[in-house]
Amino acid sequence: MSGPTAHSPVDLTGKVAVVTGSGRGLGLAYASALAAAGASVVVNDLDEAVAEQAAKSITEAGGRAVAEAVAVGTTEAADRLVARAVEEFGRLDVMVTNAGILRDRVLWKMTDEDFDAVVTTHLKGTFTCARAAAVRMREQGEGGRLILVGSPAGQRGNFGQTNYAAAKAGIAAMTRTWSMELARAGVTVNAIVPVAATAMTETIPAFAPYIEAMRRGEPLPDFLRKGEGFGTAEDCAALVPFLASDAAKDVTGQCVGIGGDRLALWSHPQEVSVAYADGGWRPETIAAAWHTSVGREPQSVGIPAPVIPEA
Repeated sequence: MSGPTAHSPVDLTGKVAVVTGSGRGLGLAYASALAAAGASVVVNDLDEAVAEQAAKSITEAGGRAVAEAVAVGTTEAADRLVARAVEEFGRLDVMVTNAGILRDRVLWKMTDEDFDAVVTTHLKGTFTCARAAAVRMREQGEGGRLILVGSPAGQRGNFGQTNYAAAKAGIAAMTRTWSMELARAGVTVNAIVPVAATAMTETIPAFAPYIEAMRRGEPLPDFLRKGEGFGTAEDCAALVPFLASDAAKDVTGQCVGIGGDRLALWSHPQEVSVAYADGGWRPETIAAAWHTSVGREPQSVGIPAPVIPEA
């Protein structure tokens, strides 16, 4: 594992990070990238064998890592992760809340259990882990980094993902809120919005043949890497050590997209069209004015379908 170069603005030597859900996939890529930049990392997964193997892969590459197997979502789990970082490495500087699950179903088929499981892991898991980290970082008095993991589904909605999209939208809102609350403590809070070849995206029919070709060692075409911002988990990982570093000390409250060759800044929700009525609005006047005023250009929803070039 090659470390940071001398005087690198993203040198994380001496820093300690927790990455939830980092046994495989994007989470492991984030943990590995942090370790390569010099950070000591607590790797987390629900499966103890997976967590141990992930930590081993980092240490064998020259990094420092330990495993903590626990399902995120509860206060007890969050406290365990922070405590493990402090016990092993003496402090906590970075919390990356990556852990997540999917229970996809359309609204009328989604059960309470489907909804609660996803919201508990993604939304409450992010809240409890961020809270535990914030308490420790404020006690240390040296600032810190909360790096939350969002999704395009949380920014725009996605068919069949009521629970997941709602949780990821909540994470974007918490990012903005916590960036204000923790500013005085020197703790930055940002969300990353990754797009990569994972177990979830490989089910998209348009992507499937390209992902299969990538696994055979073939490069992804430019229309995916640039046009769709779609690549490997490792392509997304560079954003995490950047946000964890001094190079991003003034970056906070942002939702940053990354994937393939593409880096992007997502906008915050804001009013895009306004109309006024003297004395206030009535249902009839709204109906009369809607299509020629605020409703003239309605906002689109959903993640745009990939544009596949014709053969």
